Amino acid sequence: MAVLKAGSRPPWVGLAAAVWVQVAAGNAYTFALYSSSLKSVLGFSQQQLTILGVANDIGENVGILPGIACNKFPPWAVLMVGVFASFLGYGVLWLAVSQTVQSIPYWVLWLALCVATNSSAWFGTAVLVTNMRNFPLSRGTVAGILKGYVGLSAAVYTEVYSMVLNESASKLLLFLTLGIPITCLVMMYFIRPCTAASGEDSSVHVHFLFTQAASLSLAIYLLVTTILKDVLSLSNTISYIMVGIMVILLISPLLIPTKMTLFPAHHRQLGQPAGSSDNLVMGEDESSQTNPLLTPSSSADYLGSFYENEDVSDVDMLLAMGEGAVKKKRKPRRGDDFKFREAIVKADFWLLWFVYFLGVGSGVTVLNNLAQIGVSLGVDDTTILLSLFSFSNFLGRIGAGAVSEHFVRSNAIPRTIWMSVTQILMVISYLLYASALGGTLYAATALLGICYGVQFGIMVPTASELFGLRHFGVIFNFMGLGNPIGALLFSGVLAGYVYDAEAAKQQGSSCLGPNCFRLTFLVLAGVSGLGTILGLILTVRIRPVYQMLYAGGSFRLAQNSDH
Repeated sequence: MAVLKAGSRPPWVGLAAAVWVQVAAGNAYTFALYSSSLKSVLGFSQQQLTILGVANDIGENVGILPGIACNKFPPWAVLMVGVFASFLGYGVLWLAVSQTVQSIPYWVLWLALCVATNSSAWFGTAVLVTNMRNFPLSRGTVAGILKGYVGLSAAVYTEVYSMVLNESASKLLLFLTLGIPITCLVMMYFIRPCTAASGEDSSVHVHFLFTQAASLSLAIYLLVTTILKDVLSLSNTISYIMVGIMVILLISPLLIPTKMTLFPAHHRQLGQPAGSSDNLVMGEDESSQTNPLLTPSSSADYLGSFYENEDVSDVDMLLAMGEGAVKKKRKPRRGDDFKFREAIVKADFWLLWFVYFLGVGSGVTVLNNLAQIGVSLGVDDTTILLSLFSFSNFLGRIGAGAVSEHFVRSNAIPRTIWMSVTQILMVISYLLYASALGGTLYAATALLGICYGVQFGIMVPTASELFGLRHFGVIFNFMGLGNPIGALLFSGVLAGYVYDAEAAKQQGSSCLGPNCFRLTFLVLAGVSGLGTILGLILTVRIRPVYQMLYAGGSFRLAQNSDH
């Protein structure tokens, strides 16, 4: 079992460090910045480029292995895998785009992109699981903050790309090859399991508000500076100063543990948070006096403590039950800690998966093709378009955590209602794209970015509330597979085919005009409509669970029976 870092400051130090790791985990969003160079330098068609975009999404979201690893290894070990993946994957892409190595096969580049962006899964799983366990009573807020910084990372990289790297794709890939590993190597020491911070302490609420305000300030700053860079001709000195201010804003969450050091106060602690929410509900008296679950027997000697060892085989457990060493456990109910194999057979699990799949699968299709969408509609420089999507994506993620947390505590309204509401708005945004009316491109992009971000900010805490924290890493990463599967179906197959077919009609490699993506947008509108219906069904089904979990306006950590 991992050693827990005691004290009230370490969880906040870990959260501040997680901000940087989450920005690093957003490296997959840089695909739009160097995709044009991949196409021009290596001579790819739009469909080949779109399939590379699918590789980008597959790598980013296939996190089953990180989910399993986070229950067996400390966070630093999980982060180290991501460090090696980003170095190797982006290193190969840099060799190709810079033409340092000639004629790298397409399939090698596809695999390299998968490996590179899979670092996002390792980084994100390590910090998200660790911080959700460190702040178990503020899951929605923590998920919103951390997922918000991932959404904001696209604007961070765009700032560095345009102001420091002179919009050079090869320099960007070299930056990703070296910068991401260095950042995570520095931060991994501070990301560790800690004694849980109390979500009911008023100072904790203030600290979360400060962190949210800091992230919002960063988001506004990035949007403004990106526009200024595009509109004005800024000198290198001014550009470097702007990037320096961005770095200061990224460091700002560290002010919380600094303030706690300079002005110490007594903070109420919850108990010992191990990998399970079960342990979190025990007070000091309870945790200091525990009775062994197993009586001395051959099976007991072999098994040890059932609840401490998750790798006990079913045969050994049945033998122990037969000898009377262990009471037979009831099956977990919604809100308990589920094993993955127990969760995957539940209807609520698959409803949440499909709602998420339909929401992010359609949204990522637009994100992967946003540069081409802008060019087809007459936008020469798509930098502002990408920054607008990033800013809106951030607002959706952090807003989903804060808003859903308020309503779930005040009225026990399931968070999934917001997935349904935003998917209705996604239908509207896709119809705006399809109309290609003057002035609707930026409005549709902003609206879609917010709604896309909400899907992430809601899915993560919902999965933890329905199925527990013990195997949260595996469960939420399986949910995340909805993103690459959606990208494959809607972006790789649908959007790529429609674009190339229209380009062929225009007898060129590039497509211009609203018809390049119109059919795609109409299909995506129908997809989001289906997601709205499924989301409402899920919300009705799980309302009783939330009424139980949030009785009295505060979260009650679920616990399995017979503990």
